[in-house]
Amino acid sequence: MFRLIGAVIALAILAQAALPAQNAIVPFKIQVADSVLADLKDRLGRTRFPGEISNSNWDYGTNLAYLKELVSYWRDRYDWRAAERRLNQFDQFTTNIDGLDIHFVHQRSKNPNAMPIAITHGWPGSFVEFTKIIGPLTDPAAHGGNVSDSFHVVAISVPGFGFSGKPSERGYGPERIAGILAKLMARLGYTRYGLQGGDWGSSISRFAAINDASHVAGLHLNFCLAGPPPGAKDPNEGVTPAELERTRARQTFFDTERGYFLEQSTKPQTIGYSLDDSPAGLAAWIVEKFRSWSDVDGVVEKKFTKDELLTNIMLYWVTQSGASSARIYYENQRAQPVQRRVDVPTGCAVFPKEISIAPRRWVEGQYNVTRWTEMPRGGHFAAMEEPDLLVNDVREFFRTLR
Repeated sequence: MFRLIGAVIALAILAQAALPAQNAIVPFKIQVADSVLADLKDRLGRTRFPGEISNSNWDYGTNLAYLKELVSYWRDRYDWRAAERRLNQFDQFTTNIDGLDIHFVHQRSKNPNAMPIAITHGWPGSFVEFTKIIGPLTDPAAHGGNVSDSFHVVAISVPGFGFSGKPSERGYGPERIAGILAKLMARLGYTRYGLQGGDWGSSISRFAAINDASHVAGLHLNFCLAGPPPGAKDPNEGVTPAELERTRARQTFFDTERGYFLEQSTKPQTIGYSLDDSPAGLAAWIVEKFRSWSDVDGVVEKKFTKDELLTNIMLYWVTQSGASSARIYYENQRAQPVQRRVDVPTGCAVFPKEISIAPRRWVEGQYNVTRWTEMPRGGHFAAMEEPDLLVNDVREFFRTLR
C-alpha cells in the first residue's frame, strides 16, 4: 500500500519550489535568544514563594519544598542549550496553514515503504513528549523491532502551543485544528496515513479520522473517551462490574483534579497572565499534572527526570504560550460539535492511571474498535512515561492496516 510513498515524498519536496510563498515548508531550528534565558534566570532568582499548611504534602496543590527544589535546579543546573541541541536533532519545519504558522517535526524513515503517521500532543504537553518514540517508530530495526513496522512521523505543535502560531481569533478548537492537521498531511504529499494521539491529541485525531476518513488508514489513541450509548435503556448493558468500578474510581479521582479544567475552560486569559509572567508559577501549574496523572505513586521523578520536566516546561516559557495553550479548553467548551461515529479502524491503549477510563462497550458505541489493549502500568503521558509499551501497541495496531 505504501510502496509509492517514497516517490510521492520526493515529488512533494520538489514541488515546494513551485508553491506559493505562504504554502512553503521552511526548515526550522530552535534558537532561543540569550536575553530570554538571562531574563528567565533573573525571574527564577526573584521568585516569591507562598507559605503552605504544615505537613500538607501535595494535598493543596504543588508541594512547596519540591517546587523550591525544582526552581533551584532550573536556575543553577538545568542546561537549556543541551536540551536545544537534543531537540534540534529532529527534522523540524514550519508552514503557514489558514494564515497561521504551524511548527512540526517531520522525521522520515530510511525505509521508503514506511507508513506516514501524525502524532498529536495535548496540554500540558508538547512535541517534547514524543522524543522517546520518534526513533523507535522511524527506525524500528535499530530499536529491537522489524523494519516492516517503519513510520514516517509527523508531530505538530498544536496551534497556541510551543513554536506554532498563536490564534488571535475565536474558534480554534479540536475540530478546526484537525482540519489544519489534514491539510498539513496533504501538503507533505501523504494520501493515506495513520493517526495517534492522547489528551487533546485524542480529540484532534478523532476529528481528523472523521473529516478526512478517505485518507486515514487507522486511528490509535491512548485516551479513549466516551460516554454511555445515547438513548440506551440500560447504559451499563455489556459493561462488566470491574469496568464500571474502574470508571467510577477514575471519575472520583478526576473530581479532585478539575480545578485547572474549570479555570481554563472559563477564564483562560486570567490564569494566562501568571503562566506567561512567572516561571515558578508555570512550573507549579504543569508539574502537578505530571505527578497526579502518571503512574508514579506520588513521586514525579520516579518516571520523569527534572531535565525532562523542565524541557517540556521550557517550551511553554520561551514561546510565551501559557495563555494561548490554555484557550483550547475554552474553545472546546463552546464548539458543541455534533456527535459522530469514527468508522476507520481504531485502536485503544488503556493505561491504568489515565485520568479517565471509559468501559470498552461505551467506546465501541462511538468508535470502530479493532484493537483494545489493557496496559500493565502507565498513566496520562504515555509517550514519555511508557514509550516502549506505546510504541509496541502502535506497531501491532497498524501492522494489519499497511
